[in-house]
Amino acid sequence: MSEAPLTLLVFGGGWLGQAVAHEAVRRGGRAVLTSRDAGRRAALTAEGFAAIDPADEAALTAAVADASAILITAPPEATGCPGVKALMPAMTARAAWPDWIGYVSSTAVYGDRAGGWAFEDSELNAASLQGARRVRAERDWLDAGQGMGLTVQIFRLPALYGPGRSPLDRLRDGTARLVRKPGQVFNRIYVDDVVDGLFASMARPRPGAAYILCDDEPAPADVVMEDAARRLGLPAPPEVTWDDPSVTEGMRRFYLDSKRLSNARAKAELGWRPRYPTWREGLEALLALRT
Repeated sequence: MSEAPLTLLVFGGGWLGQAVAHEAVRRGGRAVLTSRDAGRRAALTAEGFAAIDPADEAALTAAVADASAILITAPPEATGCPGVKALMPAMTARAAWPDWIGYVSSTAVYGDRAGGWAFEDSELNAASLQGARRVRAERDWLDAGQGMGLTVQIFRLPALYGPGRSPLDRLRDGTARLVRKPGQVFNRIYVDDVVDGLFASMARPRPGAAYILCDDEPAPADVVMEDAARRLGLPAPPEVTWDDPSVTEGMRRFYLDSKRLSNARAKAELGWRPRYPTWREGLEALLALRT
């Protein structure tokens, strides 16, 4: 991308979208975020961002025309990716072609690997409805990029954690559960490392590329939770089975699959390295925020 100040449009002003927007502003750029919720738009405005309703076609078209980069973080729906439906007509209407488009997907597209490795070129074999919707959304964005000459990149993420969303927080508020599923492993990634990876891609775009952004060490969930409790000086949380009603639907999805993820392509092509290469460094950083 050019050296001009970044103008970033984030389609989906949630936790990750806001983190990326903050980094864009920190780098001297500006950010516009979308949200269907009026209360969230007000909160985003209070944070110093421009916030628009994605259903406002005029506002969205103007934001697209002004954007040098577009990031889609909104999850897919039963009818497809809402970003494709809203953004493609806006780009076409104004003949606006951003330098970079990033679609945030999920490693759920790989399905279960029985503890084996998954790479960007591995077969997509989603085992959940959410994963299948991600596969479709990826395909739609890549097809649009190829058909319109756009620089589209896909980012497949495992479980995200960071300030306010971590095993430490669940232990503190009493919602943590210790789930043991023999042989089950998965990767994680600290939210700041995702942000770094996205900006590394903006600096080195490759049309049509897919990247796994994850930490360096897949690990069982119970090992991480027990260590988090030890670091806090708390007893281990109640032990339950992965399908226990007290385990949230969102957390339960992570126990459906067991796989190890490789971040080698992101390191080689983007020059990216996670600041928190394992969950240990991530937990230490979160503990340091409270001291």
